[in-house]
Amino acid sequence: MGLFDWLKGEPARPEPVPTPVAAPPTPEEIADSLAKVDQLAADAHVPLAVLSRVYRVTRRLRETLPRMRNAGLDSAEQYSLMATATDYLPEALGAYLRLPRDWADTRPIEGAKTSLLVLVDQLDLLGATVDKMYDAVLQSDAQALIAHGRFLQEKFGHAPTEPPKPPAQRPAPVGPANPLDLEI
Repeated sequence: MGLFDWLKGEPARPEPVPTPVAAPPTPEEIADSLAKVDQLAADAHVPLAVLSRVYRVTRRLRETLPRMRNAGLDSAEQYSLMATATDYLPEALGAYLRLPRDWADTRPIEGAKTSLLVLVDQLDLLGATVDKMYDAVLQSDAQALIAHGRFLQEKFGHAPTEPPKPPAQRPAPVGPANPLDLEI
């Protein structure tokens, strides 16, 4: 309520109640979501093309998520990883599974693509995106290794960075090396 509202005698407007923001999923919730997606795909007897792609995405997410905190990913990338595990992947698979199998696998729904092909495209996109994030996480670790190597070189001297050269070839002896050797 403002000063002028009070002077006019207007009733006070109720203050808007802030809506609580949901906390991000815990690592246990993310792992549980990935296990449910794997189980859902296996139990539904989806085509092998779908099953292999689902497993590829969930495996890569399991490899990436534990490294995420130390990787220096920005919050958008972290959100994308968590959302892929808890929302994007389960929703893509669930939408496909809600359709009758014979219809989903044979009827074109987008141009000439069936629901199966649309799902495969979505899973390929999720897989490629998660692979890029995994590479970014590992690149961070690789950069730390390089920085540590530079520190060690500065601290203790230069370590060889090139492989050792093979020993120089000795000229072949003109005569027998040992007087007891026979000449051929």
